[in-house]
Amino acid sequence: MFGNVRGKFSKRKEELEKLLSDPAVIAVRDKFQEYTKEYSLVEEVDKSLAEYEQVTKEIETNKELLESHYADSEFVELVKSDIENLKEKHKQLELRIQELLLPKNKNDDRNTIVEIRAGTGGEEAALFASDLFRMYSRYAERQGWKIETMDTNVTGLGGIKEIIFSVQGTNVHKKFQYESGVHRVQRVPVTESSGRLHTSAVTVAVLPEAELIEVQIDQKDLRIDTFRSSGPGGQSVNTMDSAVRITHLPTKIVVQCQDEKSQLKNKQKALRVLRARLYEQIEEEKNKERAEERRAQVSTGDRSAKIRTYNFPQNRITDHRIGLTLYNLDYILEGNLEELIGGLIEYDYKQVVEETFGNTHDAK
Repeated sequence: MFGNVRGKFSKRKEELEKLLSDPAVIAVRDKFQEYTKEYSLVEEVDKSLAEYEQVTKEIETNKELLESHYADSEFVELVKSDIENLKEKHKQLELRIQELLLPKNKNDDRNTIVEIRAGTGGEEAALFASDLFRMYSRYAERQGWKIETMDTNVTGLGGIKEIIFSVQGTNVHKKFQYESGVHRVQRVPVTESSGRLHTSAVTVAVLPEAELIEVQIDQKDLRIDTFRSSGPGGQSVNTMDSAVRITHLPTKIVVQCQDEKSQLKNKQKALRVLRARLYEQIEEEKNKERAEERRAQVSTGDRSAKIRTYNFPQNRITDHRIGLTLYNLDYILEGNLEELIGGLIEYDYKQVVEETFGNTHDAK
């Protein structure tokens, strides 16, 4: 699959080894650190590619053994089992290499704020928003990430009109970035007595958290209002004005948080969300400038685009960006997003390799 990519990395590894032993390079601290960081990546890619090639050869050798020992049923079963194990290792190495080859983004390892909002479809959209939050929560748990809710607006039937939560951990934004957009659901709602198939939509926004030094907020630009937090139907669930709404006057961005009993904690969370939205605006302006560079990649974060359809009667999920259809919707809703996100990473990888090296990889 990777063609002569390894040759290019092996050559670059040799070049970097020479540079890192050059006194002139060592004397320039920033340059030395830059080459050291690149060498670490190149060495890891080279090592993974070597292991990938070795596993590929082992699979081919075992296939040849199958053909030459077809009469020995017990031996054949052992070889088949070995091949299956090698194929799984092969796939994991493939995904790992693809991730390593994708261009590094400064936002990859940032904690991330995710906003889920029910769109068209009324109560059914709110119920599906709840399903998505549960799916993301389970996926985060599998990844060893921590989830912290910032603001929740629930319905009487257990749906979610809107939820904002942060996800903290390693490579959070690198994987969650693919979830930004419109998620369409097709199913028979629990609220529908006639049993008709209903289509509704939920929007997901994924925002990398901004550092304090990256987004400076002048207190004079803020209007801060406090109110009592509410539950389903707008009923007050707190006797104190602990909920906080912040309006950023220059941009008219409004954020609110009410999940904490402490007004101070709600204010701190609201400021984190505001900072993330302001950071997103800055990044969007930059992205417009380099839009042509990113034309082939799917992780642009366009929240207005329909990215997936979840069809419950057929147990089908389709990612429209890469034309991937799977018939294990129930499994994916339990938080098993690896195959979907892996497919999106693979797509991005292929575009990057073609743009960087030309068509050097073989079609799968």
